[in-house]
Amino acid sequence: MSYKLFLDDVRRPETTFYYMELPVFLEPDWIIVRNYYAFITLIQKKGVPETITFDHDLADIHYKVQDFNYEDEEYEKTGYHCARWLIDYCMDNNEKLPHEIIVHSMNPYGSKNIKSLFDTYFKVWEVKHEPILMNPYLRNF
Repeated sequence: MSYKLFLDDVRRPETTFYYMELPVFLEPDWIIVRNYYAFITLIQKKGVPETITFDHDLADIHYKVQDFNYEDEEYEKTGYHCARWLIDYCMDNNEKLPHEIIVHSMNPYGSKNIKSLFDTYFKVWEVKHEPILMNPYLRNF
């Protein structure tokens, strides 16, 4: 089943359009998930989406922590953890990653970490894929 997944703790797809300027955010029928556990549950239930878009900071704690450690289990999971889980899920289940992957996060370091995770996967496994789209305001960061 083809669907679009929007991962963000507070925003909605249509509000993201104003800074991302991608028409896909104005399309109807997005499924919105607000945290790591809802992300996993949805994909396990419905399968891998056709389009997916990531926020990095999925909890208030992420806005306060300056030196984030992705391996520290004390903190709420981020969009990076979701991306890492998705790659592992696709590899373990012989599934393709979503056709369109977007990182709409306003967090420059988190955005680059998510993008780098997918770029590394595509390079190592020699997978041809559309470029990962990122927040245009972070291009020069």
